[in-house]
Amino acid sequence: MHSDRHRLRSQWQRSSQAGPMDTNDPYYQRWLQSAQQSANLFAKRQRSVPELQFDDQLPITAHRQQLVELLNSRQTIVVCGETGSGKSTQLPKICLQAGLGRAGMIGHTQPRRLAARAVASRLAEELGSQIGELVGYKIRFADSTSASTLVKVMTDGVLLAETQSDRFLEQYDVIIIDEAHERSLNIDFLLGYLRRLQSRRPELKLVITSATIDPQRFSDHFADALGPAPIVHVSGRTYPVEIRYNPLKELSTNEDQNDLAWQQSIAAAADQLLEQSQGDILVFLPTERDIRENSKYLRGHFAAHRLGGSVEILPLYARLSQVEQSRIFTAHSGRRIVLATNVAESSLTVPGIGSVIDTGLVRLSRYASRSKVQRLPIEPISQASANQRSGRCGRLGPGICIRLFEESDFQGRPLFTTPEIRRSDLANVLLQSFVLKLGPLDQFPLLDTPNPEA
Repeated sequence: MHSDRHRLRSQWQRSSQAGPMDTNDPYYQRWLQSAQQSANLFAKRQRSVPELQFDDQLPITAHRQQLVELLNSRQTIVVCGETGSGKSTQLPKICLQAGLGRAGMIGHTQPRRLAARAVASRLAEELGSQIGELVGYKIRFADSTSASTLVKVMTDGVLLAETQSDRFLEQYDVIIIDEAHERSLNIDFLLGYLRRLQSRRPELKLVITSATIDPQRFSDHFADALGPAPIVHVSGRTYPVEIRYNPLKELSTNEDQNDLAWQQSIAAAADQLLEQSQGDILVFLPTERDIRENSKYLRGHFAAHRLGGSVEILPLYARLSQVEQSRIFTAHSGRRIVLATNVAESSLTVPGIGSVIDTGLVRLSRYASRSKVQRLPIEPISQASANQRSGRCGRLGPGICIRLFEESDFQGRPLFTTPEIRRSDLANVLLQSFVLKLGPLDQFPLLDTPNPEA
């Protein structure tokens, strides 16, 4: 096992320096017993790998052989996959097919706890296992892994915290950084840490997955003697999506009136989609409060139109309990409207979506250089995020996305969301790098440098 190699090698070298080793020496017997236990665990993990089955309908399955070859020949690969390509659930199985996951776990990070639990549950189901056996997950205050775990799904914050007790991440054979395009502080620190670790652990494989958002940045950052990290482009399982712009009328200065205007616009768009589209409706809202208020309004709206029993309304946000989360994935007979924050934008695929209503808003953490305060404003999303949201409804058939803003507004928005490290308080970035013992920040291999105005 990777986690035992350094210790066993060091013990052997120290004992060898004293002269030829006596096989009857108790120290040698203990060393031999430890080595045998490690070898037995490796063999047990090897035997536990189940027969792997892949869904031919998932686009990533067509790239399976190419990915296996790259995993065996390169240290880092970048998988650029569109929505619905199957990269989150199939990549760990492809790693198992490539012979990885025996000498160490397959570490699989997700940006959110909700997504980590969902991916782990799906993987366990596909491998014919229970959570805590071949597949486990680790999030804050919950750890369902064991010595037999082959695939460990966790939040990127958990893996970053593990670097403090396992500096070389020796418990892992391969690490998959999923949804790297989100570029949170945790993801940027992880990518920098792994970049620096690669020279010390050349056998550690790294897979970076991203939506179709500037994958060349990741490829160039992880270049080695053979050149930039190879990029594997995986198309999404998407149909054409019709984009409709249905902007709100000019908003007033009265906050209550504005909230009512948003609720009425969302209800009108939902009525339109229930008549003109198939499948469920996914509504993107900026906050949990907006989800609660719009849920209440829509229930009253459909009850007044005698549709209350045929349309189910469900919330989806990061702090949702596991019981509530599981309702999203249960089978249902009628139509369903899912009210979600940006958690449903890329890190979690909601099944059965045929159309999308996009408010074009998101709550982001941003440092205000004038007031010297880290704020959580609600602001317009980027073009890339808007395209990600519209892509959620083109999986079952032709979809419809209603954007509650002007087309000219969309064209004037930035192409990509600013990485969190560029909109965070520099003191927070420096403090986190100090806690993680990363050394001087100007010598740490970050994808983007912090904003000097912060």
